[in-house]
Amino acid sequence: MLRKSLPLIIFGARTVSLPAAALTNSQQAHHKLIVSPAATPLVLMRGYAKGKDKKKAKKGQPNKVEINEQQLREIINLDQLNTQMEKSVQQMKDDFIKHLSLRSTSGAIDSLRIKVDGNVHELQELAQISRKNPKTIIINMIAFPQTIPDVLRAIEKSGMNLNPQQDGTTLFIPIPKVTKEHREHLSKNAKALYIKYRDAIRQVQNDHIRKLKKQADDIGKDDAFKAQNQVTAIADKYIAEADKLLATKQKELLGEH
Repeated sequence: MLRKSLPLIIFGARTVSLPAAALTNSQQAHHKLIVSPAATPLVLMRGYAKGKDKKKAKKGQPNKVEINEQQLREIINLDQLNTQMEKSVQQMKDDFIKHLSLRSTSGAIDSLRIKVDGNVHELQELAQISRKNPKTIIINMIAFPQTIPDVLRAIEKSGMNLNPQQDGTTLFIPIPKVTKEHREHLSKNAKALYIKYRDAIRQVQNDHIRKLKKQADDIGKDDAFKAQNQVTAIADKYIAEADKLLATKQKELLGEH
C-alpha cells in the first residue's frame, strides 16, 4: 500500500515509478504501480470542475454592460434625451384625446392644429366654430378664407373620420354615427399615431447613438458602447409606455372594456 503522506498528482491511467522507500516490502519486488483515473486527487478534480463551471457560467451569463446615471450625464445630455422622448409620448396622449373620441366634439375641432405658411395655429384662432344641431358642426372661415385649403387638409388628416362640406367660406361637418366600422377606423388611426410617435422616439435614440459613435475615440469605446445600450434602454421604456396607452385607447374605441 502507498503511504498516506505520498501525494498522487497523476492524471490518466499510466505506469509510474516510485522511490523504493515509498513502497512496502511486498511492493519493492515489482517497484512499479499502476495509477488509474479514479486515483486523481480530489483537490485537482475540484479545481478542474470549478474552472469548467466558471467558464460555463461566463458563457451562459455574459457580463452586464452597465453605466450609472452620473457617468451617463457626463457623456450625453440626459435631460434633453428624456425631454424629447417624453414629449413624443405626451403628444400622442394629446392626439388620442383630441382626435380619437367616439363622438367628435366642438372642443376637439377647436384645438385642431392648422399649419399655415410654416406656422401652426389652432382652428379656433382662424374661424368661428359653432353647432347647428347635435349632428352638425359649423366652421365660419370668413375672417381667414385663404386658409380654407389648409383647414380642409388638417381635418382630413386628423383621424376623426370627418367629411366637411364647403359652402363659400363656411364648412359644415356632419358628426359620424358610432358604428362598428367607425370604431375600427378610429382604432386604426390610433395605431397610426402610435407608430408615428414610436418612430419619433427611435429617431431621438438613433441621433444620440450616432453622436456617441463619433465620440468613441474621446470617451473610450467601452464607455461609448455602454452609453449606447443605456440610450436604447431609455427609448424602450418610453415606447413601452406608448404601447400601454395604445392598448388602453384601442380597447376604449372598440368597446372592449
